[in-house]
Amino acid sequence: MGTTQRRQGWEWRVAGWTVRHPGFVAMPAAAAASVAQFGPATVGGAAAGALAAGVGWYRGHPESWEAVVAPRLRAVCRRWLSRAYLGPGWSRVVEACGLVTVHRVTGVMSVPRIIRIRSHSPSTETVYVRLLFGQTPKLWEEAAEALAVALRAERIGVERVGPQVIALIVQRSEPFDQVIVPPDLPADADAASLGRVYLGETEYGSDWHAPLIGQHWLVSGATGSGKNSVTWMALRACAPLIRDGLVRLHVINPKGTELNALTPVAYRYAESDGDIVEVLSGFWEIMQDRKKVLAEQGRRTFDMSHHTPLDLLLVDELGAVTGYGDRSLTRGAQAVLPLILSQARALGGTVIGALQEPTKDVIPQRDLFSLRVCLRSTSAGHPDMVLGEDMRRRGALADEIPNEPGSAGIGFVVKQRSRTPMRVRAAYCDDTDVADLVRVAGWPHTELAATG
Repeated sequence: MGTTQRRQGWEWRVAGWTVRHPGFVAMPAAAAASVAQFGPATVGGAAAGALAAGVGWYRGHPESWEAVVAPRLRAVCRRWLSRAYLGPGWSRVVEACGLVTVHRVTGVMSVPRIIRIRSHSPSTETVYVRLLFGQTPKLWEEAAEALAVALRAERIGVERVGPQVIALIVQRSEPFDQVIVPPDLPADADAASLGRVYLGETEYGSDWHAPLIGQHWLVSGATGSGKNSVTWMALRACAPLIRDGLVRLHVINPKGTELNALTPVAYRYAESDGDIVEVLSGFWEIMQDRKKVLAEQGRRTFDMSHHTPLDLLLVDELGAVTGYGDRSLTRGAQAVLPLILSQARALGGTVIGALQEPTKDVIPQRDLFSLRVCLRSTSAGHPDMVLGEDMRRRGALADEIPNEPGSAGIGFVVKQRSRTPMRVRAAYCDDTDVADLVRVAGWPHTELAATG
């Protein structure tokens, strides 16, 4: 069969567009049918009533309006009132970024089609695009920087949604322009859930949660990036469990600052090199004993109880312990830390480590951390080191977060299902919040707490 150089007729193109967007035909048709059936006065009165109800909802209950109506209105406005996403404008954008294909015979240019747009927050929208034959998500990842310029956005992330469909996460402005206040401390152990710990907010306007039990966390960021915000939020979730003896804190604090507030509630606490190695070794001994207990009981999984509490190891400045500290310290830490990270999760041991430099020389076991957070960094290579290969190219621009106090706690995590970076911000705990945490977590047997 020969290949014709004629283009498809305009009437067929219009019909195809109408099928893909039936609302543009159905809504006017429904309005005309209603006027013909009930009369203009009745239809106008119903429309006025619906408008009045909408205004009343907007004024009377802003919370539910922002959750239900506002995202849909924003999506409609950005899809049909923004020239960047309308036919000619979108064609110019993708053509300028090299994301179109041209038929070798007819010369007809094919343009990737926008399927829909979602806008869960005023600062960020998600544009779902159907790829052309021969295109891959990686092609769009490589063009993300050019797309951001063409769409006048600060950042664009690329997420693989399904076969031949991707989502562009278009960040128009900084989604976190205010400090996030932490929620109230859980009143008792029954109210605490370590399977879903609240940490802050995501760029989509939703809460940021992460499991603590059965996980290891690595938080990387430059000085002043707010690394300990994540740690404090985890501890707030644990406060009543620490008080009731269901969670035991093992704190390693080489700097001797910030985390020293935990001294009254820590099961073990260390600042000096010798004590640090002793705490690490002691933690590993607890895990070995736990392994024997589970084997004797014929159990394969850990259940938190007063007899087998969750042991939480906090390591501030992890690089000083594993990389550039005293040789005897690093040697002692490297002897047990890989064992802890590889085996402790199933035995009721959790590690939270914070560091500034995430290179393999400093922390060779970084891949053993199941949850990794990359806050503001000083190098373009750090997001890939912390979050995984090509994460910066996919939108984790942690090195472009401004170096200013207002950006503390802002960073990126990887969405588990799609393996796509997501911008987040941890809630900020001030001195009063920390004091409340220590008060609620007040260790009932302080004589057992070590002080280094």
